[in-house]
Amino acid sequence: MELYNLKHPSQVVNFSQAVQLGLGKDRGLFFPSQIPTLDNIDELLTMPFVERSQQILGAWLADELGQAQVDKLVENAFNFDVPLSAVDDNKACLELFHGPTLAFKDFGARFMAQCVNLLAGDNKLTILTATSGDTGAAVADAFYGLDKVNVVVMYPQGKISELQERMFTTLGKNIYTIAVKSDFDACQALVKQAFDEPDVRQGLALNSANSINISRLLAQICYYFEAVAQAKKAGKDNIVMSVPSGNFGNLTAGLFAKAMGLPISRFIAATNSNDTVPRFLDDGQWAPNQTVATMSNAMDVSEPSNWPRAEVICQKMGWDLSLISGVAISEAKTTNALIKLQQQGYQSEPHAAIAACALDEQLNSNEFGVFLGTAHPAKFKDVVDEQLNTDLPLPVELAAVANKTILSAELDADFAQLKAYLFKHLG
Repeated sequence: MELYNLKHPSQVVNFSQAVQLGLGKDRGLFFPSQIPTLDNIDELLTMPFVERSQQILGAWLADELGQAQVDKLVENAFNFDVPLSAVDDNKACLELFHGPTLAFKDFGARFMAQCVNLLAGDNKLTILTATSGDTGAAVADAFYGLDKVNVVVMYPQGKISELQERMFTTLGKNIYTIAVKSDFDACQALVKQAFDEPDVRQGLALNSANSINISRLLAQICYYFEAVAQAKKAGKDNIVMSVPSGNFGNLTAGLFAKAMGLPISRFIAATNSNDTVPRFLDDGQWAPNQTVATMSNAMDVSEPSNWPRAEVICQKMGWDLSLISGVAISEAKTTNALIKLQQQGYQSEPHAAIAACALDEQLNSNEFGVFLGTAHPAKFKDVVDEQLNTDLPLPVELAAVANKTILSAELDADFAQLKAYLFKHLG
């Protein structure tokens, strides 16, 4: 597999190098030189999830890793269910929260951990990543206890749910966590600055586990195939995917799936009040506003890192950007969507509710909508309980950490402080 740096196309790497570097020169995103297409889509859609995923990822990676190795990576990473749950006759939720940390990030994080463990050799690596919620838990769980890897997770202090926080800040061992006194965009900027400093990047052998890492994106392609497979089995066609969107890695993976040949009619990029992309799709102006805090905090992102990849996929495939509808859902509409889903007999949470609301606003009568359920409702228990006047029971994964001590350091959004912390604890 060959990839190039979108900012510096002359920088060309293979998959192994892209996984271990994370970002290219000048923070450039790596992008595949070719997107493989599959000519046996109908056959693939009849396969079990793991077997199909082995074929999908083999189309990208078998030339470099060998199909047998790809098969092993997939089998080790994807060991949980991906149900498509009907909400009404016209829409269903693809539940991506049945992994160990109850969030869709388990797909990418677990596959990346398998890849890093394979490719690191005898080297000691440091994963440095920012999270607006679920990435931290998924990455920490996926890498916890691995001898070759230390993990540093930064998150905006007070801007993620307490249960989300406890899932990754109570582990210790090779997992280091930092509560940054700012927002997610500031955390992400610190990550990028660390990668721009050669003494930090090389001295600590930095890698990133954000959705900028190509291994995570490739893993996420697989569940779009599962959504279509289950929808078609239920007799549904003309499928529209509504994607709750923050950093836009999830939507990017869906576009890759379509580019490989998966029959998805179109996409809805559903955001909260942090609506940079919907406004861009409407007027062509890239004008990020200050990030605002919402109840769907994992999507509180004003400068989504993956959007350039989404645009390049559309350019390469000759697709107009109208393939993607941008819809920003207000807090009031989010609450109403949660209530409506509950009335329909489906328990949800704010991020998925936003995607469901966008479908309700935009779905045509001849279409079938799938919205992505990116996290277990109990991960946002405080919000869901308040909005729905309920008392969600905690699944065992959350109950186990609810009373554990948070081990995080607290830092300002200041690179000098971050650098000092990294070299003190990991140097």
